[in-house]
Amino acid sequence: MRDFAGKTAVVTGGASGIGYALAERFAAARMNVVLADIQQDALNRAVEKLESSQTHVIGVLADTMQKASVQALAEQSIAAFGKIHILCNNAGVASTRNARGTAIWEVPDEDWRWVLGVNLHGVVHGLQAFVPHMLAHGEEGHIVNTASLAGLLSGGGTYGVSKHGVVSLTETLCNDLKQRGAKIGASVLCPGMVSTNIMDAERNRPDDLKYEGGSLPEAVRTAMAAALAGGKAPAEIAEIVFRSIEENNLYILPHPAWDDFLKRRFEAVLARKGPAFFDPAEMMQRRAKGEVF
Repeated sequence: MRDFAGKTAVVTGGASGIGYALAERFAAARMNVVLADIQQDALNRAVEKLESSQTHVIGVLADTMQKASVQALAEQSIAAFGKIHILCNNAGVASTRNARGTAIWEVPDEDWRWVLGVNLHGVVHGLQAFVPHMLAHGEEGHIVNTASLAGLLSGGGTYGVSKHGVVSLTETLCNDLKQRGAKIGASVLCPGMVSTNIMDAERNRPDDLKYEGGSLPEAVRTAMAAALAGGKAPAEIAEIVFRSIEENNLYILPHPAWDDFLKRRFEAVLARKGPAFFDPAEMMQRRAKGEVF
């Protein structure tokens, strides 16, 4: 896809972080923008900022865990702008449960329902709501599903499980679109460290899925905040995504410093060995030398 002006992009999780940066980049390409988010105050602020730059934008409160909510998002987007050309299934959460050392078999159902509900089922709901419309109008389009390097590496707890699912889902989506001769491309975004507020995702956990003792110890929170703050800026990720849409790239890997870890993982798979976990100490040493993870 190379013709963007006057077309429409929908971005879930669009009020902050990577989602808002994507919206800004689409606005710079003179696209109409639909911002969807679960947090109303943040959504209002994001819409106001884009409106100040003369962007044609609307904000829609949406809970991607709920199929009906995403369907309503599609209906409002189409009502506002007619045809949808780019869909970014970007909303995502990370539970603090695994950061506290919980083994995978000890993770409660509430965590599985929340993390898979947003990170994986939310993407499925987006595809179900928008792809039939995008196929029907027949114009060029593109779908970007946000996963993570956790979707390509070993481990990662509930978050890693959900992101592996997004990678596989997007690969299947790409094949299905090609088989149908669609003018719609598909990409899976697998970033490493990005300066976002995902570590505070617990603020939006549904009340019926909360648990006691879910907050991070201060030392862990400080370390995670420092790691994220040292990551790439969301605007840099958005620019890489935009170029990947133009080039119709399936895999978007904006952090080349992780390539060594990816190679080790797949070498271990082909060698039929145990999982190749990356060494955080090695990552920190390389970061100290200037590599951006």
